[in-house]
Amino acid sequence: MTAANALLVAIHQRLSGNAALTAIIGADGVRDRLSPRPKLPCIVFGELEAWDYSTSTESGEEHFLTLEVWSDGEGRREAQQIAGLVHDLLHDAALGLDGAVLVSLLRMSMRTRREPKTKIYLTEMRFRAVTE
Repeated sequence: MTAANALLVAIHQRLSGNAALTAIIGADGVRDRLSPRPKLPCIVFGELEAWDYSTSTESGEEHFLTLEVWSDGEGRREAQQIAGLVHDLLHDAALGLDGAVLVSLLRMSMRTRREPKTKIYLTEMRFRAVTE
């Protein structure tokens, strides 16, 4: 398993294993893609970039991951509540990875917007992770 895949697995386990988050998004609320008629609210794995971050003595990778929080609740409140829980669960978390070591996992940015012509809100959270 690559470090990027191990990171995704660990993040999925952390999010789907949290009772407070599951109470809001449901047991199947963390997904790899958004279906055409999604059950909302949900969290979707978005874009993932991985870069070589090796030194002369250690191998490593730098990962940039976007998590998307989709909500059809009234206003931004639900999307931002979920994003707050995701932040608390992942920012600077010590996750165990299969076949790699997580050096750091930090939220870099967050952006919330309403999708045009709908009542659906999207919060995009961008994380940076370093693995060895």
